[in-house]
Amino acid sequence: MIRTASVLSRIPLAHARGSEASIVGAVARLSTIALLLAACLLAQDAPNRLAARAKGDTPLFTDLRELCDGIGGRPTGSAACDRAIAWAAKKFQDIGIKNVSVEPFTAKNMWLPLTAEAAATSPAKFNIRIAAAPMSPSTTAPIEAKLLDAGEGTPAAFAKLGAAVKGAIVLIHSAEMKTFDDLFAEYFRNGALLAAARKYQPAAMLLQSTRPRGLLYRHPISLSTDYASVPTAVISREHAERLARLAEKGDVRVRLSIANKTAPTYQSKNVIAEIRGREKPDEIVLVGAHLDSWDLGTGAEDNGVNASLVIDLARAFHDLGIVPRRTIRFALFTGEEQGMLGSEGYVARHKNELDRFAAVVIFDTGSGHTSGFYLNGREELRKPINAALAAVEGLNATEHVIDGIDGTDNFDFLISGVPNLVGIQDPIPYLPDYHAESDTFDRVNRKEEKATEAVAAVLLWSLAENPERPAKRQTRAEVEKLLLDTKLDQQMQAFGQWEEFKSGKRGQF
Repeated sequence: MIRTASVLSRIPLAHARGSEASIVGAVARLSTIALLLAACLLAQDAPNRLAARAKGDTPLFTDLRELCDGIGGRPTGSAACDRAIAWAAKKFQDIGIKNVSVEPFTAKNMWLPLTAEAAATSPAKFNIRIAAAPMSPSTTAPIEAKLLDAGEGTPAAFAKLGAAVKGAIVLIHSAEMKTFDDLFAEYFRNGALLAAARKYQPAAMLLQSTRPRGLLYRHPISLSTDYASVPTAVISREHAERLARLAEKGDVRVRLSIANKTAPTYQSKNVIAEIRGREKPDEIVLVGAHLDSWDLGTGAEDNGVNASLVIDLARAFHDLGIVPRRTIRFALFTGEEQGMLGSEGYVARHKNELDRFAAVVIFDTGSGHTSGFYLNGREELRKPINAALAAVEGLNATEHVIDGIDGTDNFDFLISGVPNLVGIQDPIPYLPDYHAESDTFDRVNRKEEKATEAVAAVLLWSLAENPERPAKRQTRAEVEKLLLDTKLDQQMQAFGQWEEFKSGKRGQF
């Protein structure tokens, strides 16, 4: 500095001033370059910063405890669900996110449980543990009728009982659920049971619980928004076996009373927050989970833990000051348990934006280890996912499968051509508590959920930051081919969705 000043003192004044201006300009340019370099270094380090935060102590489980213990089970349309919506919106606002919205949608045929009671009246008298099946009607008054054992409820079993079914209470046996295949088998038989009920007209159906030790759960008997024709309830596994043994010896009579709240239409809301992208704010990466749950438990594994994860992801990007190229949207949907109604409503509401969605990522199977992602028929997504997760050592979530997933909030994005992913989370800790009384805060695997948060944060950063999108939006023809190639059309037919898609009622183009 002294030497520079000495040199400057011997230069003519005008020339010295010009040199000073040049130096100032050079310093300014160097400062700009330094800032750009710093920004580049911060961007390169963003995945590691996000992963390190996710694995550390964050408010994720504090939020989950508030949701589960403070609000509890929250069927869509219930007062508890409305409280959860307000709670989630405030969580995003308290983080400091400026763009938070509560978006309404209208659904048909509300179903909420009120009371359900049953008892054997002869030849032995004892109370029976039951839980009303969603989308089944109430009994108009307490009924007492003969119990008929219809085995596994096959068409042949109903045909064998024949005319005796009319006016009787029918017992349906179920195998114990141990895998996702078992779970889907329980859903897939609904169609045949409902057809038999319409044909043979029992007074009610009792479905044996697939869980041991008296555990009850909500099993939607109709997978559309149409009500079933006959009152239906899940009965404890042990009580079902006792009734079946008694029925082998002679007549058994059961008294049953079920009251549900129904309404032809109702309104719920999705909670949406976003961090606008710095260069491509009109392009969107969405991460979502469903906020609603059934009511017997407190909706921890299904799906409060992942709703809390989405909130904590928003907190991570905001608190670390990480703003990627694209906008990240954080979505908490309701109506998922009634048929993905909230995400269906969201996709319809935002249909004019769908071309700008780079990717959608959904988490909805508890807190088990995340081993990879369902690619939902989009093989081209494998490479960008792996490249994203390679940025941080030890994430180990690259065991992706090509399968298409129906039954969670990716579905309406999938059938609208938007690239979408669903986390593959280990079902072993999730399945026993699925929709059950035991789905409570203490069941959550904290270690694995924190690892999942690291995977989600790093993947979101990459999908939102990379100059190129991971995949293009498909046309309707391409989506239909995907559904046929992945055999997802068969599941859609079982769930009553295929005709809606074929007719254009569902799927936005």
